[in-house]
Amino acid sequence: MPTDPRELKKPSEAGAQNGSSPAGKDWMPVKAGQGSKDFTPVKADRAGGMGDILLREKLISVSQLHEAQQVQKDGENLGYTLAKLGYLEESHLISFLSRQYGVPSINLDECDVSDDVVRQIPREVAERHVLMPIARQGSTLIVAMSDPGNIYAMDDIKFLTGLNVEAVVASETAIRKAIERYYGSSRHDETLKTLFDQIEGEQADVHTVEEDKVDMAELAKATEDAPVVRLVNMIMVDAVKRSASDIHIEAYEKDFRVRYRMDGVLYEIMRPPMRLRNAITSRIKIMSQLDIAERRLPQDGRIRLVLGRDKEVDFRVSVLPCLFGEKVVMRVLDKSALKLDLGAIGFEEVPLRNFREAIHQPWGMVLVTGPTGSGKSTTLYSALTELNTPTENISTAEDPVEMNIPGVNQVHVKEEIGLTFAAALRSFLRQDPDIIMVGEIRDFETAETAVKAALTGHLVLSTLHTNDAPSTINRLLNMGIEPFLLTASLILILAQRLTRRICKECKEPHPVEPEVLLECGFSEEDARTVVPMKGKGCRNCNETGYRGRTGLYEVMPCSDEIKEAILQGFSAIELKREAMRLGMMTLRQAGLAKVRTGQTTLEEVLRITRAD
Repeated sequence: MPTDPRELKKPSEAGAQNGSSPAGKDWMPVKAGQGSKDFTPVKADRAGGMGDILLREKLISVSQLHEAQQVQKDGENLGYTLAKLGYLEESHLISFLSRQYGVPSINLDECDVSDDVVRQIPREVAERHVLMPIARQGSTLIVAMSDPGNIYAMDDIKFLTGLNVEAVVASETAIRKAIERYYGSSRHDETLKTLFDQIEGEQADVHTVEEDKVDMAELAKATEDAPVVRLVNMIMVDAVKRSASDIHIEAYEKDFRVRYRMDGVLYEIMRPPMRLRNAITSRIKIMSQLDIAERRLPQDGRIRLVLGRDKEVDFRVSVLPCLFGEKVVMRVLDKSALKLDLGAIGFEEVPLRNFREAIHQPWGMVLVTGPTGSGKSTTLYSALTELNTPTENISTAEDPVEMNIPGVNQVHVKEEIGLTFAAALRSFLRQDPDIIMVGEIRDFETAETAVKAALTGHLVLSTLHTNDAPSTINRLLNMGIEPFLLTASLILILAQRLTRRICKECKEPHPVEPEVLLECGFSEEDARTVVPMKGKGCRNCNETGYRGRTGLYEVMPCSDEIKEAILQGFSAIELKREAMRLGMMTLRQAGLAKVRTGQTTLEEVLRITRAD
């Protein structure tokens, strides 16, 4: 990132970046309190000036301007409103602003802003004016703005910092993304330090060595202390912001830590004061409506957190008594982050076609297998979303119901009162169903009922915990299902894993010797041509090189050849060989396909799959 503003892109250079080619001469950044010589600045969020100019430039029509003015929110940039409505490309808007105000445009994704520069402007000011400090040279602060003509914002910055201000233009989306990127971690650290300072200043000590002597009245009082409440709330909100799938709160003999599982890997986030372990655990129990006095038995509960107007996040809470206190694990169920689209969760073309054909069959059984946290629920919900039409009667038995799907009858299994998977299944069969989903086949009774349902004209979707698709057959046979019933009911088995995606911001080639690629399972031709990719590590991915996850899928259709092999008593290894001969793509092969297309790393595939 250049520190001298004269090294930033001129308007003529910005065109290539923003999709247009504005012609510009020598430029000078807009300084606080003045505009371009050729143009009198207008405040861009006031419709008159910006709208009239865009009309004169023939970038929008009168009807589009009027519609944007009607939906424009208070304080929102008119250009950004037009971009949201699809009437104006943000790249065209940036090019226009750069040309109009005589300032350069900048790609914030290519910038690396130092913490000293970020601290020059408070986050609330940056968010209010939609701007981002990007560099400082002597007494001059360079600021990226979505509206370079906003002289009020520039005067505010000059007053706050005591520095001269020079503007460059960037899209509002890019600026908001940069604010979250650069201010998020620093704000989190400052808040955490303030909380811990407050906690250390408290005199109450709720920790005792002998758990039996904990004063429950004192503990309940401690859970209502503002610092403890704020700390627990901050942990939960921060986990959602970081897209964590689980929160682990763990107590050891001389240590107490909080970890998040992000993209399938645990990362330590903080170490709260040891003496707060009981107060934090009890606060979570109260929020989950659990018994804070019960410290000897495991407990399960649920928390619903409301973030903003339209976003609700559920936390599935599990409390487990351990040697030095209770361990709390919270599964984060962020419905807004789920992608319920079979075409967008990582399927290769042929496996996706086979799976879609299976779930659209009028009857039979489709099984999804894999360990806990491998994305089985997302796959099943995606399938149900595709099958969910007014002509179908769909019922599900789940433990717990992770996501509400309108139009689907969902039952929450409660084994303590006798509402088991098998009991729910039997009830479904009296409700005239077309499609049934069973959260998990755990025992012979559930498996037998599911097979019978599949044999009597119903489509049954369910999950099992097995390592791959062929071994699912032996698992069901070991439960007691007869081979002839299995072959008559099974349509397809899908095994899956989740692999981390390479961060798009820092992806770069990572060549590997052809001999290594051959050992991993690539063909000789691929070993000579494939160049694996790897993430270098950046702020966007917390220096890990990975951002997000995608699925690996092993799809085994139960063809006549596979059914014959089952009846002949083939082992799991023999079934796998037969399925591969018939064209099945294994988990390892699916992973190598992702390496070939640059979606994940070779190390990640080797970590989560076994050689064929």
